[in-house]
Amino acid sequence: MDPVTLWLVIGGIILAAFVVVGVVATRRRAALRRGRETRELTGRAGGTGGDGDGRRGAGTSTLEHPGADEAAGGAVVLEPELLPVDRPESRESRLLRLRRRLSGSDSALSRGLLALISRDRIDEDTWEDFEDVLITSDLGVGPSTELVAALRDRLRVDGVSDPAEARRVLREELVRLVDPTLDRTVHADRGDTPAVIMVVGVNGTGKTTTVGKMARVLVAEDKDVVLGAADTFRAAAADQLATWGDRVGVPTVRGAEGSDPASVAFEAVKAGIEQEADVVLVDTAGRLHTKAGLMDELGKVKRVLERQAPVSEVLLVIDATTGQNGLTQARTFREVVDITGIVLTKLDGSAKGGIVVQVQRELGVPVKLVGLGEGVDDLAPFDAEVFVDALLDQR
Repeated sequence: MDPVTLWLVIGGIILAAFVVVGVVATRRRAALRRGRETRELTGRAGGTGGDGDGRRGAGTSTLEHPGADEAAGGAVVLEPELLPVDRPESRESRLLRLRRRLSGSDSALSRGLLALISRDRIDEDTWEDFEDVLITSDLGVGPSTELVAALRDRLRVDGVSDPAEARRVLREELVRLVDPTLDRTVHADRGDTPAVIMVVGVNGTGKTTTVGKMARVLVAEDKDVVLGAADTFRAAAADQLATWGDRVGVPTVRGAEGSDPASVAFEAVKAGIEQEADVVLVDTAGRLHTKAGLMDELGKVKRVLERQAPVSEVLLVIDATTGQNGLTQARTFREVVDITGIVLTKLDGSAKGGIVVQVQRELGVPVKLVGLGEGVDDLAPFDAEVFVDALLDQR
């Protein structure tokens, strides 16, 4: 082969290699941009998410895609972010974190449990003190009485005197009370349409942060996620959620401050369908639960979402440190939307862990996730046995 032909062959190979690399790089950049972009809906309140029969009434606007008539109410603005994309922790790592955070905690519940099994002799006063500890740990009167009765019967009938055996019996009864048979799965599997998860709760419980952390959990499970910033009344809520999404390459659908939350929720599901996402996570407004109008609004958001896709989950976020106030919130939300699961935030060493049992019994739905701290991956699946072992510090 003469030199000219040889150089032509080599040049052709190099050119082909550049073309292949360029195509791969272009597709990769497009995928990353799709994951990082923030879709902003601008327009007047009362848009696509109008309630009732689906017709748009007077004074409403349509939230359109780019290229629509500007007079119809605005456009979707793409805001690509060039933040580095994190790789969230795995489920196994989160469970280890749950146990580590709760093990040896100085909560009243763990102190009372350990005090009971460490005594050489358990008399009537001991049982009364133990029951008081359970009640003050937000376990509730009914579950506390039930647990004490079960323990007294088993320790007496079985003649248990060895502290190690007493600990085993206590563990069994606590696990039974927390109920490991409940389905704690967060249903986030795509069907014909994306799974839609609506997150509700009052401001201050860590609701928006929980949505962001849930996005990380789902991304770690290799799911494509779209976030819907339907809390349009709280200043910077959409910015906060978009920042969470940017860190894991998840797009956020948002609206102008004060715009109709149902419209934003509607557009978020619409975007999820168009992008063939696996899950759409919708953050909702969380002002005081005593305001009937706002609670009605949550019901409206859910109905609007269901026009496009079934709502797979309605998760209620409760601050584990609020005790009875958290249960009051739970009752109110249950009357408005069908709660399918609980997310307990701030369930660390200072929390009264008994609320896990009480809130499950109050609502008839399981605790599915627990927040353990301020870290970005401090949200873990709730596991009854891991929770009880951590309280008893069985390492």
